Amino acid sequence: MAQASRPKWSTRSSKMGSSPVPKKLQAILQKEMVREFLAEFMSTYVMMVFGLGSVAHMVLGNNLYGSYLGVNLGFGFGVTMGVHVAGNISGAHMNAAVTFANCALRRLPWKKFPVYVLGQFLGSFMAAGTIYGLFYMAIQQFSGGHLTVTGPTATAGIFATYLPGYMTLWCGFLNEVVLTGMLQLCLCAITDKENNAALPGTQALVIGILVVIIGVSLGMNTGYAINPSRDLPPRFFTFLAGWGKEVFSNKWWWVPIVAPLLGAYLGGVIYVVFISTPRKRQRLENSEDHRITVLPKANLGTSSSLAPPSATPTPPLGGSMPLEHF
Repeated sequence: MAQASRPKWSTRSSKMGSSPVPKKLQAILQKEMVREFLAEFMSTYVMMVFGLGSVAHMVLGNNLYGSYLGVNLGFGFGVTMGVHVAGNISGAHMNAAVTFANCALRRLPWKKFPVYVLGQFLGSFMAAGTIYGLFYMAIQQFSGGHLTVTGPTATAGIFATYLPGYMTLWCGFLNEVVLTGMLQLCLCAITDKENNAALPGTQALVIGILVVIIGVSLGMNTGYAINPSRDLPPRFFTFLAGWGKEVFSNKWWWVPIVAPLLGAYLGGVIYVVFISTPRKRQRLENSEDHRITVLPKANLGTSSSLAPPSATPTPPLGGSMPLEHF
């Protein structure tokens, strides 16, 4: 009797274990938009935890545990790890300005813009909360329990960028435009398989090195935010966590949002106009030369350069995988 009842019990338990909830959840997670949202969330979280953690070491460690070079390495290789986390899913933008440039240049549909940015913002906000929790005791000791934005014991700079006294607002704005333009220009080159792109498997490392280079050579003036997703969510976290409205009362807070968007777009346009377009035209001419050998001589007057642009579709600059990061 016991042996006869055992199969019934196992069948019943298997039916009870196969709840429809996991299957529905799995079906939701397999949707493209959801996967890209989660990819941007996780990659931005990883990048920001390493980046903000390196800033916390510099600010709170009295130069014993961190340095400005350490901050550059933390953000740079944080980007590298973020690319490894989500590069093949969403491209691991981790940067609203990069996402904006890709949409403006028609390399990414605009409907994905809010999905990517929301994932980036939530990941960055959660990273700020993680760093605050991990370094809470150090922050309290360093600041004496008073969370301030300015002064010798200011700790708000761990989470967001603030303009130094020697810089004017509009000089800082121009600085962020130029730095983000350099970032996007180099990203286009690194990921452009029709140019001298980074070798397969090395893109994440090369992009991380790019961020380090920008930091060590051009980052002093503004802290090189170059990323609305890096600056705004942690700033909002400090507003909620006790630093108060002073984090928004200064005139600088909007610059790391607007200037990177403009800079990334200009950097992408410059690459397309000065680097990408002439090569593609030459490629079209070369393909026409190959066709000349098989076409009658009377057809030589019809050149591919005179054909409408839609006649020959051109691939995206970065190849099939939209690796555009930070």
